[in-house]
Amino acid sequence: MKRRAKGNKARRFAPLLAFFLFSLSPSAIAFEILFFYEKGCPECAKIDDFFQQRIKPNYQASIKSYEIREPENARLMITLARFYGAKDILEKGTPAVFIDDKAFQGSSRAIQRKIEEAVRAALAKKAPSPLSRLAAGKQAEKLKAHLTLPALVGAAAVDSINPCACAVLVLLLGTILLASRRKKRAVLGAGLSFTAACYISYFLMGLGLYSAVRVSGIQHDIYIAVSILAVFLGLWNIKDFFWQGRWFSIEVPKSWQPLLRRITSHITSTMGAFLIGLLISLFLLPCTSGPYIVIIGMLSNTATRLQAIWLLLLYNAIFILPFLIITLAVGLGFTTPARVERWRQEKLRRFHLITGLFMLALGMTLITLLLLRKI
Repeated sequence: MKRRAKGNKARRFAPLLAFFLFSLSPSAIAFEILFFYEKGCPECAKIDDFFQQRIKPNYQASIKSYEIREPENARLMITLARFYGAKDILEKGTPAVFIDDKAFQGSSRAIQRKIEEAVRAALAKKAPSPLSRLAAGKQAEKLKAHLTLPALVGAAAVDSINPCACAVLVLLLGTILLASRRKKRAVLGAGLSFTAACYISYFLMGLGLYSAVRVSGIQHDIYIAVSILAVFLGLWNIKDFFWQGRWFSIEVPKSWQPLLRRITSHITSTMGAFLIGLLISLFLLPCTSGPYIVIIGMLSNTATRLQAIWLLLLYNAIFILPFLIITLAVGLGFTTPARVERWRQEKLRRFHLITGLFMLALGMTLITLLLLRKI
């Protein structure tokens, strides 16, 4: 009798146990669909019927409905539409549906097919709720905004020790020093003029590139590109620390050096130094612009135009600091261009390592924020 009673109890609890195990299985875990509608809207009624007749009976989905006459619901729909880049929802409104990383507007058969495809895909990959995706995205945007200033200062600092523009400045000061028979005024004037030219040209090029990206509307794509570029530049500079001179290095190519000497050897005036500064800014752009392009890509995604102007001014002020130090040190007689060049060559590998580690860390941080936004 006892065995029979135990058997009856086991049979009694078997369905409950089966239901419990089924509820824990991946296929039974419902994911969320967000549906925004308006009472009296015929298209909204079509989508609601579609959910009730097609989606609910066939898929483990939790459908959350929001009536947009409630101000909070309307604000949530607009926030989601902006986050998802759903311009049609911002323009036309309801019916609006959000599933995983996709947004839909309208009630046509084509839209219904796309919704069902998105449901299948979301179910297969156990997609998170659009609300959790939005929360993660907001957190990523906040982190990106807080990262901008430290990243800009750090990138400007490592860019300022780049081996390209400083090498040209040293050549130029050596030429001016010989031509002016060691007159301090001539050396200071030429160095400051060269520095001013680099500052102006780099600022204008940065502002132009920022404006072009904003006008084109591809800020997010550029952000992805500069994240990858930062990692690439970091690895490239680290390569130059371990294998300096092998393959292609981020330095003035040796084949260019005779040409640069010929150009700078004819410069003996302040105006000439200014013009050569403008020319060098374009001539050596591939060598000096890596960190700058990464920062411009970040600014295009996180800063308004006014903010970008001030931040680009700050970046370039940090960038030219070594130019000013070298100019003052040589012009006031504390050192010579030859000594500066020897010191630069001695520290070159270390500069590459510092730049490489910073750019690699920045790139990995940007990629992490991109992934966080997609969670």
